[in-house]
This record gives sequence, structure tokens and C-alpha cells, in this order.
Amino acid sequence: MDGSEHAESGVGARVRQARMAAGLSLRETAQRIAVSPATLSAVENGKTGVSIPRLRALASTLGTTVSWLIGEQEPDVGATRSPARRGAGPGPDIDTPHAWRKFPPLDIDPVLGAAIDSFVETGYHGATMRSIARRAGMSVPGVYHHYRDKQELLVRALDLTMDELHWRVRAARREADTGPGRVARVVEALALFHTHRRELAFIGASEMRSLNPDNRLRITASRNMLQYLLDDDIDAAVSEENLPTRHARIAGRAIATMCTSLPQWFRLGGAETPEDIATEYAHFALGLLGVRDRGAGNSSRP
Repeated sequence: MDGSEHAESGVGARVRQARMAAGLSLRETAQRIAVSPATLSAVENGKTGVSIPRLRALASTLGTTVSWLIGEQEPDVGATRSPARRGAGPGPDIDTPHAWRKFPPLDIDPVLGAAIDSFVETGYHGATMRSIARRAGMSVPGVYHHYRDKQELLVRALDLTMDELHWRVRAARREADTGPGRVARVVEALALFHTHRRELAFIGASEMRSLNPDNRLRITASRNMLQYLLDDDIDAAVSEENLPTRHARIAGRAIATMCTSLPQWFRLGGAETPEDIATEYAHFALGLLGVRDRGAGNSSRP
């Protein structure tokens, strides 16, 4: 590529992350910034650098910033949503202390709300645009005026899920300055989401198979980003505690699955609150890693 090359580590991975979050193919992105697919692939794989002018072009094309691509800032909510979701409304004020522990009602339109209820009750394949329209109190043509098909409704629900999970997990991590503390905060954030937003979490766990290939690839990439954050915090935790790292990846998957399975059994109004579950799960996660719990998980209530 022309010009001075930027060699910051991780740039290629961030370019790939932003491209997949935007739902763009390698070839389409390369065409938009006027390079060959092979060159863009080399950038994403860290085999070549990228000039500042190209970084600006990539940032514009992928809906992010140069600062984020070079690792100088945390991604905002838009960095993990599709182009159709960007500008859908103001995101939460993630700078408010403990905002990630607060769950106000979702501000969504009646059609999407009806679709979410339908997917939970009958499954994606059991729901129809007619049944969704009836639940929303609208005509079928009225529903099609807002959403082109049932797949778009499912994608919108999953984008909503991933947007919220990303900002909550990242805000939670920032409140801790040790590996064990970050693990505990991430687990708290995941457990709170999967109990307070049980319906969205249930759809995320059960309907990935119903996405078309391109949408499934993009949502899977977004989910993997969260797993990688947890993996990094687990690595830091076991390193700080001088513990064996042999089973760290297995533990990371077990901890994540422990949280994502909550919608299968948790019900609001039961004997334990989401905050009770989040605190206990943070303890469980640290115990699974063999990390001494110094109160890192005792903070689900501000």
C-alpha cells in the first residue's frame, strides 16, 4: 500500500472485526477502498502494513474510526452492529457509574416487540408475518412496510442483543483493574443480561441456526469477540495468580456457557434475583479457575 505504513499490532484483526460487523465481504471492501482482495487479506492477517490514508478509507467504509482501528479507543455500540442498525437511536450512557447493571425497558417498535414474543413462544419457524402482525395489532401490509421479511426481524433482534452485550461487558471490565476482577465483572454482566433480558438471550441461544449464512457469520463473529475478551481476562487472572494455564480455554467456554444457559431455567420473580445469580456466578467462575476470591464478585448491587 502507498504512503507510510502503520504497523500497530492488532490493526489487521480490527479491520477484519469491523468488516464482518458491517456485513461486508473481503472483495466488496477491497473494491470500495481501491485495493486488491489479496492485499486486504494480507492486511487482515498482519502480513503487511496499512497507510494512514488507507486507514481513513477503511474507517469510512466500515463505519468506525481510525482511532479504533489502531487500538487507541474502545469501540462504541456502532462498531458491532450492521449498517442497517447504525443510527437507530441513542445508545445508553455507558459513562454513568454502574450503568451496565441497570435494565430499563427496551425502547423498540411494536413489530419487533411482537416478533421477539413470537420467536420465544413458537420459535422462528413457527412464527409467521401474519401472526406477528396480529400480535402487534397491525395489518400484514403494515408490518411489511417496516420489515421486508421474518429474517430481518430475527437479525434486528440479534443485533439488539449483541449491541447491548458489547457495551455492558466493556463497561463492566473498565470497573476492575485486575484479571480476577475483570473476570468477575464480565461474568456479572453476562449473567445480568441473560436474566434481565431473558427473551432476547433465549432467541440468541436457540435461533442462530435460523439465520442465513451471511447473517450467521456476522453474528457469530460478534459473539466470538466477547468470548475473546473473557479469554484475555482469564489469561490475566491465572497469570496474576501464578496458576496453570493448560485448561484456561476450556474454562472460558464453560464459564460462558454457564451464563448463556440461564434463560433455559431462570424466571423473574423466583426465589433468587438476577443480582443474586450474577454474584454467585462470579464466585463460581473464579472458583472454576482456582482463583482466590477476594470479593471480586460481591458487587452486583452498586
